[in-house]
Amino acid sequence: MPEEIPMDELIRATARDLVARLARGEVTPNDLLDALERRVEAVDGAVNAVVTRAFDQARAAARHWMPTTDRRRQPGRLHGLPVAIKDLTATAGIRTTYGSPLFAGNVPAQSDNVAARLEERGGIIYAKTNTPEFGAGAQTFNEVFGTTTNPWNTSLTPGGSSGGSAVALASGTAWLAQGSDLGGSLRIPAAFTGVVGLRPTPGRVPHGPSVSPFSTLSVEGPMARDVADLGLMLDAMAGLHPRDPLSREAEAGLFEAAATAPRKPRRVAVSVDLGIVPVAAEVRAAFGRAVDRLAAEGVEIVPLETSFAEAESAFKALRAGLMATLHEDMLQAHRDRLKPDLVWNIEHGLGLDAATLGRAERARAKMTLDLIDELSRVDLVLTPTVLTPPFPHTIRALEEIEGHRFETYVSWLALTFAITLTGTPAMSLPAGRMAGDLPFGLQLVGRPADEAALLTHAAWMETVFTPVREVPVNPRIPG
Repeated sequence: MPEEIPMDELIRATARDLVARLARGEVTPNDLLDALERRVEAVDGAVNAVVTRAFDQARAAARHWMPTTDRRRQPGRLHGLPVAIKDLTATAGIRTTYGSPLFAGNVPAQSDNVAARLEERGGIIYAKTNTPEFGAGAQTFNEVFGTTTNPWNTSLTPGGSSGGSAVALASGTAWLAQGSDLGGSLRIPAAFTGVVGLRPTPGRVPHGPSVSPFSTLSVEGPMARDVADLGLMLDAMAGLHPRDPLSREAEAGLFEAAATAPRKPRRVAVSVDLGIVPVAAEVRAAFGRAVDRLAAEGVEIVPLETSFAEAESAFKALRAGLMATLHEDMLQAHRDRLKPDLVWNIEHGLGLDAATLGRAERARAKMTLDLIDELSRVDLVLTPTVLTPPFPHTIRALEEIEGHRFETYVSWLALTFAITLTGTPAMSLPAGRMAGDLPFGLQLVGRPADEAALLTHAAWMETVFTPVREVPVNPRIPG
């Protein structure tokens, strides 16, 4: 093991504490950028999460948020807090590769809507975090930057596709980070690294600009080290945007307020496997311990009734159709330079017929309406976030578990992509440990468009499962 790396007080602080100190003039954005730059230099070599560093641009932007400007705090404002942005999101003047050699030197002139929104609300972009090529898959590696590893054990994967953002949070090189989620890309890496990641309701956070602006499968969302900071980040991201037709109004400060007002759920529905996939024995045991703990606290536990039997066939078809929409032109121009999984996915989408897409949409509608009905009778639905503990990062995608072979490279994401189909808000919350001191993530699914209730219940559950903050951690290198 390497010599213990010290972490200064600023790195350990919560985002909410730092925003308050920024507002009072007790620290400056440059103080925070200096602390981050030292931390990145100290630990990122072991995990490879912060792949593009933009500290010079960040310090230039910080001038707008120095105490001499006498800005008063507004609800949702970050007051010059540095934020990390996933490399799948365009950032003006900062290299954005999408994890693809085709864009290795790309420096956009314009930011995507969510990055611009964060800057408008006082966030300072100082880093881009690693992602698989075009976000395809839940293992964070690409030919531009290589592989991101899990700080709890650097021989293992942090998951993906927002793996770089999750690892930056877990290893102390970010206080808040942005990610995106189609099949579980905010929730899976949060589970594998012991942080929190929220897939919001489609439209809650502005998306795009996109060639598919009405798609509800992929959303932007927040990641943080704890639930209260997650609420702060969601406030900074959420709200109506003139260039996103699905975006919606958001009450200023609503989500931070909810995330700092813990409330016990009265009744929750649980399923260890949604009835559709095998789950590793270790995950089953960790989920059982978490459910037992909630029951001991007086939460009523009932079995989940909604059937997700058609989730995989529906998701595969709808995801493939979206991939074809987004990347057909790229396939035609650069087929030989795209990773094989991505080529397969685009070609699958191009080969779909209307009958297949129709069946997928009908199946999705039934699952959604059934789950909404069930959520009217319970406060939350709970599942494991991922069906497996973190596995070696040398494995491109999980192919088998408990003797069951997965059909595709995304089949092992079933517990999260099934929930994606319903459009309900969902998050991963640290809820215990597995062998090797690895984090276990619990997936919390809330009522439609009610992130506030989801956050207030998550805040209470956080006190039950992790009363002492456990991240950031120094990277643990085996041997």
